[in-house]
Amino acid sequence: MSKFELKLPKMGESVAEATITSWLKEVGDTIEADEAVLEIATDKVDSEVPSEVDGVLVERLFNVDDVVQVGQTIAIIETEGGGTVEVTAAAPEPIAEPEAPKAVAEVAQTVVAAKASTEPLASTEDRFYSPLVKNIAKKEGISQSELDSIVGSGKDSRVTKNDIKAYLDSRSSATVAAAIVEPEATPKAESVVNSTNNVNTQNSASTAEALKEKATPVAEKPKAENPAEKPTEKPIVVSDGDEIIEMTRMGKLISKYMVDSVQTSAHVQSFIEADVTTIWNWRKKVKDNFMKREGENLTFTPIFMEAITKALKEFPMMNISVQGDKIIKKKAINVGMAAALPDGNLIVPVIKNADQLNLFGMVKRVNDLANRARLGKLDPDDIQGGTYTVTNVGTFGSIMGTPIINQPQVGILALGAIRKTPAVIEGPQGDYIGIRYKMYLSHSYDHRVVNGALGGQFVKAVKDYLEAWDFDREI
Repeated sequence: MSKFELKLPKMGESVAEATITSWLKEVGDTIEADEAVLEIATDKVDSEVPSEVDGVLVERLFNVDDVVQVGQTIAIIETEGGGTVEVTAAAPEPIAEPEAPKAVAEVAQTVVAAKASTEPLASTEDRFYSPLVKNIAKKEGISQSELDSIVGSGKDSRVTKNDIKAYLDSRSSATVAAAIVEPEATPKAESVVNSTNNVNTQNSASTAEALKEKATPVAEKPKAENPAEKPTEKPIVVSDGDEIIEMTRMGKLISKYMVDSVQTSAHVQSFIEADVTTIWNWRKKVKDNFMKREGENLTFTPIFMEAITKALKEFPMMNISVQGDKIIKKKAINVGMAAALPDGNLIVPVIKNADQLNLFGMVKRVNDLANRARLGKLDPDDIQGGTYTVTNVGTFGSIMGTPIINQPQVGILALGAIRKTPAVIEGPQGDYIGIRYKMYLSHSYDHRVVNGALGGQFVKAVKDYLEAWDFDREI
């Protein structure tokens, strides 16, 4: 028997932790591979955590409402068959006997199979693997390092079903070729035997250390890692007529996420006023015909998203993220748009590859994400991968705001309410006072990597795109 550590999986670069909402399995329950073990919630979405192996749940390391960091072990599952450590320590002496290279090959295959059954296959920041690909890799005994070495032909170099099958075919061909030349490679085989003996000797000596390391998350109470999350509660003082309201789970998560963002990034804001009179009149002219023709509501949001996307192409150093002391310049432009939920909380669905959409495609995408957000039907992929965020504070009448950066991004733009205002207009006959439709753009950016010049130039570019709108444009 061996033990498998079920860890909290990565759920997008901006998600670092999750709250356990319920356990679906009790200690002693039998679990099948890909069967849900527990339910979790982040500040973005609720989801389930499945098991990657068949086995029995022997220990739960966290309770309901505990906050768990990505990568932490949350449960121990006992599986059939021995793990790598147990295979190595079981019988080093028979392997040492120079009987035949065949025995060495059989032991090596056993080690590979045992490792594949206990080590989880997971996506990384650089590569994403679909559940189908991971299941095939797991079934065929492909290790994480092998999987990472496969050249992907899919979008963003993703490994497809055909890629992994081609790799398996080539690996099988290489195995057959090695078997053909094996009789002539006796000295090499003996070297392999000796090498195997050395490895097993070292592994046997380090077995206790490995077991000790694996037991550390179990022995230590992970909850003690963040003592500030559960401070000593002070008595609540209320007056007559006061009402005590418990914060929602989502509200607690968002609160912590916002505080962490402010403590991480050096927030600086730039403000600019944009004249959107032409856009206002253009939309008024075309929206009814567009609704009749397409059955879609033409809002201001896709227009603003198009202008912001153009500005991100002009200033690519706003389309970055920060990881430690490294700056990651993003190739894809994935613009998140904050959407209000019926319960008052916010969620940020992402418009993927926004620079590849025309205005019509932008309208379709914005309306689809907004509708599914209100209905609670967003998929986990819909809220991941954002490179820049936009929030519309004008929805509820605010003329400007100072939004908090969506980590690990470096910028967020707040759209204020559109208002009729008196303005000085320059005309051929001189200046005059007129009524114009204007709005404020509030740009928050991370001053660690974005200076005032770049932050100001970016929001100025958005203003210029909006004010240069073609009144005769067709959609």
